[in-house]
Amino acid sequence: MSTHQKQAAITFADADIVSAALAELPDMIDFLPAGSQALFAPVNTDANWGCGAGKRFLDLIVAIPALILLAPLLAVVAVLVGLDSKGPVLFRQRRIGICGRGFDILKFRTMHVMENGQAIVQACEGDPRITRLGRVLRRYSLDELPQLINVVRGEMSLVGPRPHAGAHDAFYGALIRDYCHRQAVKPGITGWAQVNGRRGPTPTLGAMAHRIELDLFYARHASLALDLKILLRTPLEIVRPRNAC
Repeated sequence: MSTHQKQAAITFADADIVSAALAELPDMIDFLPAGSQALFAPVNTDANWGCGAGKRFLDLIVAIPALILLAPLLAVVAVLVGLDSKGPVLFRQRRIGICGRGFDILKFRTMHVMENGQAIVQACEGDPRITRLGRVLRRYSLDELPQLINVVRGEMSLVGPRPHAGAHDAFYGALIRDYCHRQAVKPGITGWAQVNGRRGPTPTLGAMAHRIELDLFYARHASLALDLKILLRTPLEIVRPRNAC
């Protein structure tokens, strides 16, 4: 056997040994913390829509024209917020998005306080922290309009589970089964939970659990048809009486 033939035989033998060793190793995803696997693989079988270019295209063709058309309204609301109470016009708070990625959500300020950290208290009925104008903005979800900027940036989608503060994700994630699966898709300005009566505060664990159940349904069934259905139902839900605080 020539020297070259011996080297080739050794090379093939080494390759077989390496392949056999790799085959014995556990799958890489097994090393992830319990419950985090869903953040690396969409739970939705229609992944091409839930996390793909089609959904992004819909977001942009709606959000960009909406920002342009609503610019006069946004300017008026901004002025009114500044006149109504002291503080910045826009409220920024760290929220958790797709795959656990953090981003700063934008809203018109509706409170006298600017909570953003480990201790964040949900607004409730008759909450004294809410400004006079803030009650009106919250009632008709006008405070959410700046999130169109989050959509254009790619941090949010028009439709998806509402993003929660990190402190709330940690709290409810430990109590509600499959909670983290809602982060398999981008958070939205509106969502399946909101058009099914789960818009507004969640004062009890049961109320949040019902919302998460609807969020998980969306994460597993997101599609163009479902997104359009939610977008068409959202205006009707906004004008319907609810506990908006």
